[in-house]
Amino acid sequence: MSQIQPSSNALNLARRVLRIEAEAVLALIDRIDSDFLQALRLILNCRGRVVVSGMGKSGHVGRKIASTLASTGTPAYFVHPAEASHGDLGMITRDDVLIALSNSGESAELLMIVPIIKRQGAKLISLTGNAQSTLAIEADVHLDAAVKQEACPLNLAPTASTTAVLALGDALAVALLDSRGFGAEDFARSHPGGSLGRRLLTHVRDVMRVGRAVPEVVPATTLPDAILEMSRGGIGMTAVVSPEHRVIGIVTDGDLRRAFARNLDLRALTVSDIMGREPRAIGPERLAVEAVEMMEQHRINQLPVVDETGMLVGALNMHDLFKAKVI
Repeated sequence: MSQIQPSSNALNLARRVLRIEAEAVLALIDRIDSDFLQALRLILNCRGRVVVSGMGKSGHVGRKIASTLASTGTPAYFVHPAEASHGDLGMITRDDVLIALSNSGESAELLMIVPIIKRQGAKLISLTGNAQSTLAIEADVHLDAAVKQEACPLNLAPTASTTAVLALGDALAVALLDSRGFGAEDFARSHPGGSLGRRLLTHVRDVMRVGRAVPEVVPATTLPDAILEMSRGGIGMTAVVSPEHRVIGIVTDGDLRRAFARNLDLRALTVSDIMGREPRAIGPERLAVEAVEMMEQHRINQLPVVDETGMLVGALNMHDLFKAKVI
């Protein structure tokens, strides 16, 4: 059975699609004006939620816009317009703002619920490709998302128009994010399961080893005993502590290799003979990502964890950070 091959024009057509969609997005830049600012004001002063709605492809784009708004500090959710007229309209209150998406601006399902929304007192922002459409005229604020042509060679399938609306939704979300002073830590709190959340919410205390899991010796410990302690700890190092339990040094696998390379009698040495003095350490309240940065900067794989007085309270190595998915 013969296989169907891409047409000879496939690459040129794909490049044309990207060019048309890019031009559609660029054309929006000149339309960011006072209407866009008014839409921002309506959302920023909204005492309820932002409700996004649209049919068909506009609905799919609307779900993404609602998700982006919600994850960047603007409480939002999607309501399907057909379901709204069959009970879900009760999810929308007078304190909400409805963002309605329709390229034609004449979507029957949306127009059916608009009068009810307006009677209720909710505000309406429309994103359409037709500034003279019913939806644009009925809206409190209309944002023009018109495109010259669709990227579809038949000029029928929603392509450039959905890309433009999606980009305009992102512009709204980012402008709102900035107006609210929404920062990286706020983003992390709404994404605790993601990599950014782990990087910004995980502290050294959350991943460090504590108690008996922390290898430690005193300066007078013989090297064979120190090696046993390092093997027990399993993190490639042991902290060296003073009688007051302050960290005064560290012995790593690298220190042992260097001592061996110098043909020293390891059995006759003590920890104080080979330990690294004034080792780099980190506090338990620091972010785990800071420990990663410190390790990478200084090309080390382990860190003792000390409190504000220099007392040993824990230890961690790169594997602990990998396990916690901080890296």
